[in-house]
Amino acid sequence: MTAPTQHGPDAHASVVVARDESGHVAILSAPFPQYGGEYVFLPGGRQEPGENAEECARRELAEEAGVCAERWRHLGTYAVSLNGPARLALYLAEGLTVGEQQLRDTEVDFKLMWWPMEDAIRAAEEERFLLPGGPLALLLANRIIRNGD
Repeated sequence: MTAPTQHGPDAHASVVVARDESGHVAILSAPFPQYGGEYVFLPGGRQEPGENAEECARRELAEEAGVCAERWRHLGTYAVSLNGPARLALYLAEGLTVGEQQLRDTEVDFKLMWWPMEDAIRAAEEERFLLPGGPLALLLANRIIRNGD
């Protein structure tokens, strides 16, 4: 099996549900004109060289949302497609410290919002997420939170 490229469609990635003490989650939005409008998404992105999935999740959360977390829970790792080796790792992050976003040039349009979990799940049901990793992460995190696992 070949190793995934770091920036192509075969790159491993991570997505984070960052949940604060009041139960709100970090939601990002940005325009995606090539897909017909503005969409919401969770912090996350592709692994950099030498990073594992959790390191990627921690870095992406800090960059895109300006958030560091004390507690991390792995929600699962899933294939991105049947046609390549890329895997998507999902995490729940709690015990948050919020600072400044550290956006890259390609992320300057990212707008950070804090939504109740129910509103984030409703946005997933309304197809306001462009990629499927965010909705899956929200549903898995919500199940853990509701069950007190």
